[in-house]
This record gives sequence, C-alpha cells and structure tokens, in this order.
Amino acid sequence: MSAISVCGLHKSYGSVEAVRGIDFEVAAGEVFGLLGPNGAGKTTTVEILEGIRQRTSGEVRVLGYDPDNQKTLLKDRIGVCLQATNLPDKIRVGEALELFGALYSRMLNPDSLLKRLQLYDKKEAFYHTLSGGQKQRLAIAMGLINDPSLLFLDEPSTGLDPQVRLEIHALIEELKSEKRTILLTTHYIEEAERLCDRVAIVDAGKIIAIGTPRELQDRSAGNSTIEITCNRALTELTLPQWTNATHAKLTGDGRHLTVASTKPGRTLVEVVKWLDGHGIDLDDVHLSRPSLEDVFIELTGKRLRE
Repeated sequence: MSAISVCGLHKSYGSVEAVRGIDFEVAAGEVFGLLGPNGAGKTTTVEILEGIRQRTSGEVRVLGYDPDNQKTLLKDRIGVCLQATNLPDKIRVGEALELFGALYSRMLNPDSLLKRLQLYDKKEAFYHTLSGGQKQRLAIAMGLINDPSLLFLDEPSTGLDPQVRLEIHALIEELKSEKRTILLTTHYIEEAERLCDRVAIVDAGKIIAIGTPRELQDRSAGNSTIEITCNRALTELTLPQWTNATHAKLTGDGRHLTVASTKPGRTLVEVVKWLDGHGIDLDDVHLSRPSLEDVFIELTGKRLRE
C-alpha cells in the first residue's frame, strides 16, 4: 500500500482554485518533494493530506485513512512540522515536547529525542531564547515525538541561514537513512536535489512534472556541458563533430575545451578517445547537467522564486 495516494485533488476558495487536479503517490520509505514557488498550492495540498484543511473534491488516502473523515486515527500516526511554528515565549523546551507528546497514544522518550536533535542542553530554556535553527529543530522534534509512520515537513529550512540549513538537511538525511516516509515542500532547488527520492514540480495548483531529480533533468531540452582541461593547447587541431554534440569550442589558451551535448556520457567517451589518439592527456574533466531550476524555467517560463 502507498503511504499517500492522491487522485484528482481540487481545492477552491470561492472562485479561486488553489489546487487544480493533482495526482501522485508516495511509497512507504520514500522521501517525496513538492517543489514550486510560493502560491503554487504546495502548502494547501499538504494541509489537506494532514487533515487540517478539507478538500473540495478528489480521492485522498494517507496511511490508508481518509484525512477528511478519519482525522483522529490519521493524526495519531503522522508527524507534522509546519511552515511556521510559534510557541509561547515562556514555555520551556522540555515542557513543549512533553505537551505535544501527551496528545498522542504513544510517545518517544523526550530526553532521548532532545539529545538526538542537539537540544538537550536547552531543555530548561524558554522558547523565546532559542535561535532560529534551534526553534526549527524543536519543531521537528515535536513532529517526531509520536514516532510517526509518515512525517510532513513544510518548507523546513525557509528563512534559515546557510549553515543552519545544512544542519537541518543533515537531520533529514538521517531520517531518510532510517527509511522513514517523508513528504516535504520546498522552493530550494538544492534541497530537493539533495534530499528527495522523487520530486513533483508544482505550478499554479497543478503538477507539471514528476520523477526522480535525475529523470527530470534528463527530460530537459537543455544540453549538458563537458569542460575539459588538457595538458597542452589544441589550437592546431580541427575539432570534429562528435555524436550528440551541439556545440564545441576552445577557450583561454587553447587548453580548455567546452562541449555541449544532449548525451554527455557518449560524447565524453568520443572526446577522450579523440584526445588520446592525438597523444593529449587530460588535466581535468567537469560535467554539468541541467539543474531542476533549468527544468522549472523550461516548463513554466519563470524562475522558481518569482
């Protein structure tokens, strides 16, 4: 059974359609990402799956439950980290975790969880004294306190500085290694590429592409770029037309060769054989593929954060 199954999901607010017919499934143990700009419908979709918001139409099952009609059963088995978590200034970290744990039929050891998330030394600290990264780690701890089968992370690193974002990424990767099912929303390309097994690109309330990050990159019409640095100049040689190469040029002192290709693996083999045939050694090779940002621009005509 899929951890999440969504078919024909719609959500309207009067005449405004926030979600316009979304279909996807999330397998147990998978990290699935909803990637899109603010206002794309990601948070609305996730809130429907969590049982926070009712859908207008469509079929939804989360861990086998209908979020609209079986909220209590569902909420006992999922963990939720909202886009913004605000607690009373004077609540202590340990008290917050105990309070949230009391809402469920089972609870992990709070002290063990605080140690795991590097918050144990803040157990008696007031919430308002925590840094942004510590508040986010506490939010994740509250989402894990009931040892959920499925964890929702809505924009888990938004507004955090780069170093703290890396800490949150490392924590999510640790959860991923445990084969815990995770659905996260993000508008950070690098976050989706690093953390997600599969990604759905969402724009204007619809999924416009879905697959692994590599699959989505492979669908792009954009070329991969092969950059080669040789041990000597190639200026006296005529560059051939390699298979699948769309463009090739020498730059700088003639030792740097740049080749654009639709099939970079095949082209690279040909280029290396050609260089070897002329007795030229390679000092460096770099291959760059179209990013998910490139794919998004190609599909929507706009940048992800517009």
